Parts: sequence; structure tokens; C-alpha cells
Amino acid sequence: MQTNSNLNKKEICNKSMYELAEMLFPINRSLTGDGIKKSFDFFCEIHEEFKKIIFKTGEKVGDWDIPYEWNISNAYIELQNGERICEFSKCNLSVVGYSIPINKTLSFDELVEHLHYREDLPNAIPYVTSYYKKYWGFCLEYNLFKTLKKDEEYKCVINSTLKPGKLTLIEALIPSKKGLKKDIFFSSYLCHPSMANNELSGPVVLNEIIKYVKQNSSRKYNYRFVLLPETIGSIAYLSRKSKKLIEKVICGFNLTCCGDNNQYTHIQSPNGNNLADLALKAALIGKKNVYSKSFLERGSDERQYCSPQVNLPLCSFSRSKFGEYKEYHTSLDNLNFISQEGLLGSFNVIKNIIDAFEFGIYPMTITLGEPQLGKRGLYKNLSYHVAGQKRACGIRSDIIAYCDGKRSIFEIAILTEVPLNTLIEELKILLNFKLIKLI
Repeated sequence: MQTNSNLNKKEICNKSMYELAEMLFPINRSLTGDGIKKSFDFFCEIHEEFKKIIFKTGEKVGDWDIPYEWNISNAYIELQNGERICEFSKCNLSVVGYSIPINKTLSFDELVEHLHYREDLPNAIPYVTSYYKKYWGFCLEYNLFKTLKKDEEYKCVINSTLKPGKLTLIEALIPSKKGLKKDIFFSSYLCHPSMANNELSGPVVLNEIIKYVKQNSSRKYNYRFVLLPETIGSIAYLSRKSKKLIEKVICGFNLTCCGDNNQYTHIQSPNGNNLADLALKAALIGKKNVYSKSFLERGSDERQYCSPQVNLPLCSFSRSKFGEYKEYHTSLDNLNFISQEGLLGSFNVIKNIIDAFEFGIYPMTITLGEPQLGKRGLYKNLSYHVAGQKRACGIRSDIIAYCDGKRSIFEIAILTEVPLNTLIEELKILLNFKLIKLI
């Protein structure tokens, strides 16, 4: 296995999501290059279903062109006393992503045009990139910047290469065992260097979802997974796969910033009412600190998957939303910002959605009028409160009232305000007593 570990495949598979993030964290990643390839190889070794899709530099994808492949071996700024700062070997955020090679000595005034820092976060190194414009630069803490002397010279070294190469992404299809020809789709991206929430959390949660799906030997749906570099990767992927995705995908999720334990965020599709929107909204019922964001607040690969000529039934899912937590795109988005608890919370949201699909998402009552629950011992079901008031007829009757074979499980959960996992358990009881069927 091409990782920074001597563990075998079985041992890797038994690692927690957080432990996988720890293993991947040190690797420098970008849109292209050795780091992202190594990270893709990590997941390919765990799941043989992953296949590589490769694009060459200069290849046209949509309105974009595949960029040069970028690799970097070392970088630093050397002070006149010999001390080095902004060392790439110590923090891979210290260099602007896709920096061209440089080896020259500059005055402070010349250097400052190539330095990036955050005055509002004086102890954080910001994450900065220049993918499509030739540039070089360094990133550093504002507190360190303030110590630099204006009357000194600074030796700047970036040992990098930019040359024709390849952009890679990986896709896995876990096929249905029941012959259904519709896909449930998951996407995340792996192009960022050492930041934990954005973006190692999405890939490690996606990995856990694959493991869960593969355990189900009677799964009804195909499950399609893709890991790629953000934006250019999803556009490239769509340039090859959009026709098939449009034909087959009935529900999809872009997973990003899934590792903290602060909140849950639903970034809606353009209309906010496709099957993925409904599924995620239903799965978040009963959670604390739930936020729903308009598509106008988009910022990740939902931009591509929901673009007008594609318009997949997809939305994005996060814990703290990208761009809205102070640690975002800085060195403070580290392994201390995420937790196994936060990652597990994200996984369980998606797990409940998968469980709903596998159970059957269109329940329909069998009886003419309301069934007599009392004679079956079903009338006194679990108590449930909304706004502090107990419902007079109970949730079981409410659920039955909406089982018309047209409303999905997700719509019923939203209408009755019943958590999705609770709703599924109730429907299992009704199915067992032959009061509903699934169509």
C-alpha cells in the first residue's frame, strides 16, 4: 500500500475515520501531482472498486482546460542570519499552491508583494492558491510577518515543477444486488493540503459509507462514489460521465467539511426540493444546530453537479459550512478541529438516508380508511412531542395518514416532523402487520 504506514489493508479498514484522517493529513495535495495521486492510491487499496479516470494537460473539459501538473519538493525564506521561515517541510500551507519555481534574493518591499497572512487570525497560516495564473508566494502567521525587518534582504527558494502531466480522479460503482438500474451518488474532493475539515473529512466519511454499502448483500440500488480535485475535477468528471449520471442518478450528495461537531448544514439544490434535498432535510430532523442554506450560498462541487445542463438531483452536506467557520482555509483547520464524534455524526445522517432507500421510499396503506390499530395492539405507540405538546392521535396514525404511495418517506418525515430513523422503525411495524405496502 502506498501510504505513510506499514499497516496492511485489513488493518487500514479497521481504522476509525479520524485515524484515517490522521494518516492522510501530512500529505501535500493539490489539483494534480504526487500528493493527490498518493492519496487516491490510499483509497484504491482499500476498495478495489475504485477505478482511475485520467485527463491530460491541455485537454478541454467543458469551458476549462486541464492545467499543468504541479509538484514541489521544498521551499523556504532564508533570513540574513541564516534562519529559515515559511518552510514547506514543516507546513505545506506555507507555500502558495501551484507556485512557480523561484530562487532569488529580494528586498523587503519586493518580498512583501508575495506574502500572505491574516491579520484577524494572527497565529494562523492561510491557505492560498494560484492554479491558473503564474505566480509564486509564501503564507505565514501575521505575528511572524510583523517580526520581519524592512532593511534586510531575503533569500526565497521554491523548488517546484510545472509541466505537462495528468489530472486524476477515482470512481467506484457498487452495483445493486436486486437489478435496479438507478444510482445513489456521493462525491467529495481531495485536493487540499494539510487541512482536516476541508478537506479530509469528506473523503473519510465517504470511505465509511462505501464500507457500509458493501456490507449490505441485498442492496437494491447502485451506489456511485467519486473522489476528485474540486471544481476542475468535477467538471472533468462530468465531461466524461454527465450523460450516464443524468440517466441514472436519482439522489446525490456532495460531502464537504463533515468532521467538526458544531452544527449540521444543508446546502440546497437550485430549487431546494429535489429528492436529495428532501432526504437530507428529513435526516436532520431532531438534530441540534441545523442550518439550511440557499443555492445562492453554494461554493463547492454542487455548483457543477447542479449547473443548468446537468441539474442532478443533488445537494451538499456539511457540518460547519465552508467559508463560515474562522478556521476555514487556515492552519487552524487541523486535526484538533475535527473529531471521531463529529465524523460519526455525519456518517449517521447519510446512513439513515441509505437505510430509507433500502427499506423502500414510497409506502402505501392497504386498508380502506384508517386501519383499526387498537385490535392489533398498535394504538398506544411511543409518545412524541412537537413544541412541547403531545399529539392527540400519536405519530403512528399521522404516518398512516400520509402513506398514499406518492409521498416519499422523506416527505412524510418532514410533514410529521418525525426523525427519519424513527419513521423507518414505525413503517417496519406497519409493514409487519400488513397495513402498508411499498411501491
